[in-house]
Amino acid sequence: MELYECNSATVRGDGIVLRAAREDDADDLVRAVDDPLISRFVTPLPVPFTRPDADRWIAGAGAWVIADPQTDRLLGSARLYHLSAQDAKAEVGYWVAPWARGRGVAVAAVRAATAWAFEQGTARVELLAEPENAPSHKVAVRAGFTYEGERRGAAVNRDGSRADLAAWARLATDPAGPSPRRLPDLPAGGLTDGIVRVRPLVADDTDDLFAVMSLPESIRTTVPPVVPVLADVRRRCERASGEWTAGLRARMTIRDAADDAFAGDIGLFWTGPGMEELLVGYGLVPRYRGKGFATRATRLVAGWAFAVVGVPRLVSGTAPENVASQRVLERAGFQREGYERSRLPGVDGGRIDNVLFSLLPGELAPVTAEPARSGTR
Repeated sequence: MELYECNSATVRGDGIVLRAAREDDADDLVRAVDDPLISRFVTPLPVPFTRPDADRWIAGAGAWVIADPQTDRLLGSARLYHLSAQDAKAEVGYWVAPWARGRGVAVAAVRAATAWAFEQGTARVELLAEPENAPSHKVAVRAGFTYEGERRGAAVNRDGSRADLAAWARLATDPAGPSPRRLPDLPAGGLTDGIVRVRPLVADDTDDLFAVMSLPESIRTTVPPVVPVLADVRRRCERASGEWTAGLRARMTIRDAADDAFAGDIGLFWTGPGMEELLVGYGLVPRYRGKGFATRATRLVAGWAFAVVGVPRLVSGTAPENVASQRVLERAGFQREGYERSRLPGVDGGRIDNVLFSLLPGELAPVTAEPARSGTR
């Protein structure tokens, strides 16, 4: 395989054209790169990005401009790099200008660049994105890439520190179209029964989640039981969307449907490779306990897991003394399945027992007027 220069070819995609950069792209280039999202996630570009920077980029970037096929205006940039003739592989990178977002430009550009690379003899194209870069994970799925894992310290930040990258890849032999989602998105607006609403966890939920995770009873029943650190909770919230898209786990918040107030959190977590079994865990802020919110949220999430995800079995567990959580699970239809001795890590290096519950399709209990007393995860 011969190494190739991607910007030497003009490639047409769905509603876009990949072409060489020109001098008259400079003004749009400066305006685009000044965008906060591009500044944050496209770290090789300097901040601030000036007209001389644009001129240098145009002269030596080795990248395509993503252009509008009608107006020829710059919509973004795409590039194939880290080319390996020996391994017949490459990496695709891109960014999209603020005025071009929301119309499929990134997906079209990645598809076009990847297809062109395959035509040149490449067998594998990788797409690497920061775990916090939720839109890029969506692009990867829609462009037919498969999630492969996380590479620790694979990127270098502007300050010289290193950052993790989520790895996606597409092979020349992969079927056409988007990749299947192991955990599909929730419907617009989340899940609701009119009393409780469940929606995905986002970065803005950091303070609320930190507060509920910091409660003594939450720390005691968290696995492992550790005092939360705000920076770690923020990272969890920022990465939640990308992890969901990758099919790793689904983290959600429990809201009061009347005013959208934060009532707690709930999540679905795979119990192990090949198990096709999801574990349900949740926690509530004190003022929403005893009102049936945990049971209602569990019903909503379980119904979605069975009907949309297609999982054949859900499990959950509680400490033996956590009777409130056991009642929540029972009211949702879960059945007590066993008692596991020293199953979970406890405080100060100890071990704690676990009461195991399970729920199968068809066993989900209907909503009743009786409130359930809710516990913590």
